Amino acid sequence: MRVGIGFDVHAIDPGRPLVIGGVKIDGAPGLAGHSDADVLCHAIADALLGAARLGDLGSRFPNDERWKGASSLDILTETAVLLRGEAWEIGNVDSTVVAAAPRLSPHRDEMAGRIAGALAIDATAVSVKSSTTDGLGSTGRGEGMAAYAVVLISRVDS
Repeated sequence: MRVGIGFDVHAIDPGRPLVIGGVKIDGAPGLAGHSDADVLCHAIADALLGAARLGDLGSRFPNDERWKGASSLDILTETAVLLRGEAWEIGNVDSTVVAAAPRLSPHRDEMAGRIAGALAIDATAVSVKSSTTDGLGSTGRGEGMAAYAVVLISRVDS
């Protein structure tokens, strides 16, 4: 078994829609980025890639035309395919989004379901939490959003 940790952060971009965990959240400013800037999916993908020693998000999904405006759920799906190709199985995902706003708890189950679907694992193996920083730092001031993820993977028995 291996454990991976991922982190991602994006600045606020009010001209874009907000997508977190594959869920579009209306009425909130979006995030700047090359793809859909889904900070949560990016942290999860990075954790999975790290656990399997398959590089990182930037090396696997560079800022080129293929990934411009891409859905980060597609990035998660591609990451899961890479892991399975190397005989790794995803055990679980535990994640936290750090943001001053919007309130994410009403979307938690839908996020977990979309992430699980992209990874082809059971939704009960995906935990999505959110936290504020009580006004501290760039996320607390509402200048951006961050996400952390921890994953467990194991070798597939042959």
